[in-house]
Amino acid sequence: MPTVGVLLYPEALATSLTLPAEICHAADQLARAQGSPAPATEVRVYGVCDENPVRLDSGPALHVDRAVPEEFNDDLLLLPAIWRHPRRVLRRFTPFLDSLVRYVERGGSVCSVGTASTLLAEAGLLSGRAATTHWHDFERFARSYPDVDLKRRHLITQSERLYCVGSVNSIADFMLHMVTQWHGERIARAVEAQFSPEARQSFASAAFLEQSVSAHHDAVVRAAQDAMQEAPALPHTVTSLANDAGISSRSFGRRFRRATGETPGAYLQKLRIRDARALLQKSDLAIAEIAWRCGFSSPSRFAQAFRAATRLTPREYRQAVRGKRFGELGAQDVADHHKTGHHKAT
Repeated sequence: MPTVGVLLYPEALATSLTLPAEICHAADQLARAQGSPAPATEVRVYGVCDENPVRLDSGPALHVDRAVPEEFNDDLLLLPAIWRHPRRVLRRFTPFLDSLVRYVERGGSVCSVGTASTLLAEAGLLSGRAATTHWHDFERFARSYPDVDLKRRHLITQSERLYCVGSVNSIADFMLHMVTQWHGERIARAVEAQFSPEARQSFASAAFLEQSVSAHHDAVVRAAQDAMQEAPALPHTVTSLANDAGISSRSFGRRFRRATGETPGAYLQKLRIRDARALLQKSDLAIAEIAWRCGFSSPSRFAQAFRAATRLTPREYRQAVRGKRFGELGAQDVADHHKTGHHKAT
């Protein structure tokens, strides 16, 4: 299982440390209920100062597991949100900036919460990259780091393996994204139900993804993506999109795959599944109606595509995100469900 390292300083907001740890713990419990043999996620707390426990400015005292190492080997590093101006943390953190840079150069993943994005910017890791910070710090951050592409309208940004979340609440959305990668969609949705309403929206809908499928320079492909994003339910085809672009279907398909790494059909399917997930969570529409609104030719095709994307039926997904019992299955039933590969009818 992954290891998550947290850099702890007295100015940290406790919830930006404890909430990710609790989400990891919940995901581990659900994975064990399904019979997963993998060990639990290890959360390591590194002390930036010599105190142990560290008395936070907000009052609580948190235990430190170990000193900051010369070389990080965690799967993910978290930089907790900083209460008020980050200058005090910067003074404490300066000796560790080189270690942070080396970790990122080796392919490590880092997530800063709120004004902790200042630490990444101070290390030079955000130069020329998209980033965000707490809204109260926008102006100071923009003045201090003009070479950073500050995204004021996004609560989460991703630039390769560097993530910034603008608030403590948004760390839940980010951690659910990581749980999806580590444990799969079904576990992530069950954890989301447990922590609702804190975990409100998907990572993909909240984030500015610098390395997303739109991060290319083919104007023809971007125009096709825009057309599909604007109306995913329309019957877009390679032929219709190619005709709009004024090129052959074969040339369009080849350019689309080269620019995005996937076919136009796969891209359109993701958009439709995204919209379906939102309707399942936020509306009381019948599943057949959602299938039609999202551009699927039949409820059965919708159910098949949705299961392939999420490992859940539309009905199971709706129940999970609305805080009902985990897919209407008990722990043993869930394990049996995955062993046999059987799904409930939608």
